[in-house]
Amino acid sequence: MDAGTRALLDLLQAASSSYIEYLEVVGRKLDEAQAKPEPPSLVELTELHRAITLVHPKVARLSVLVTELGGPLGTRFPGLADHLPTIRSDSAHLEEFVNGLSQGLRDLVGLRNAVEANRLAEAANEIGRVSNRIAALANTSNLRMLGVAYLALFLALLSVVVLFPNTGATILGMPSAAWVPGVWVDAILVLLAVLPLVFVLTRPWVRQMLTGLSTYEGRSAEGLADIPEVPAQDVDKPSEAERLIRQSP
Repeated sequence: MDAGTRALLDLLQAASSSYIEYLEVVGRKLDEAQAKPEPPSLVELTELHRAITLVHPKVARLSVLVTELGGPLGTRFPGLADHLPTIRSDSAHLEEFVNGLSQGLRDLVGLRNAVEANRLAEAANEIGRVSNRIAALANTSNLRMLGVAYLALFLALLSVVVLFPNTGATILGMPSAAWVPGVWVDAILVLLAVLPLVFVLTRPWVRQMLTGLSTYEGRSAEGLADIPEVPAQDVDKPSEAERLIRQSP
C-alpha cells in the first residue's frame, strides 16, 4: 500500500475512534439524564447540547471527506478502494450515533418544555384564583363602603332636619325677639320642625334608602369587623409580606 494511502487510513481510523469514544461518553451522560425520574435541568441540557454540537460538525466534515474519496479524489490514493466500504460504514455509524444523540436530546428538551409549561399553567391558574378572590373582596368592600356612605347620608339628612328648628329656637330665644308672642314662637318652631321633615320624607330616593337601612347597617358592621386592629407600637413595623417583597430581587 502506498505510504500516503496508509497515512490517510490511519488518520481516518484515528478520527473515527476518537469521535466514537467521545460520543460514547456523551451517550452515557444522556442515558443517565434519561434515567432520572425528573427531566434534567436547563444547565444539564445546555451541557449536553454543547457537547453534541462540538462533535457534530466534525462528523459532518468526515462524512463529506468520505464521500469525496469515493469520487475522483480517491484515485489519488492507490489501494484506497479496497478500504472504502469500511470507511463508509464507520462514517455512517458515526452519523447515526450523532443523530440518535441529537434526537434523544430533543426528547429531553421536549419533556423539560412540557414540565415548564405545566408549571406555568399551574401558576396561571393560581394567579387566576387569586385575581378572582381579589375581585370578590373588592366587590364586597364596595358594597360595604356603599352602606357606610348611605349611613353618612342618612345622618346628614337628620342633621339638616334638626338644624332648622334648632336655628329657629336660637333666633327666637334672643332678647331682640322678645316682642314675638309665645303662640307664634310655638307655631314657628313646629313649622320649622315639621316642614323639613315632611320635605325629606316625601322624596322617593329617601324612602327607598330608608327601606334598605337595615341592610346598609349590616354591611357597615361587616366592614368594620373586617378592619384589623393594629397596636400603636406596631404601626411603623412592616409586615412579613412587606418584608419579603422588599427583599425579593
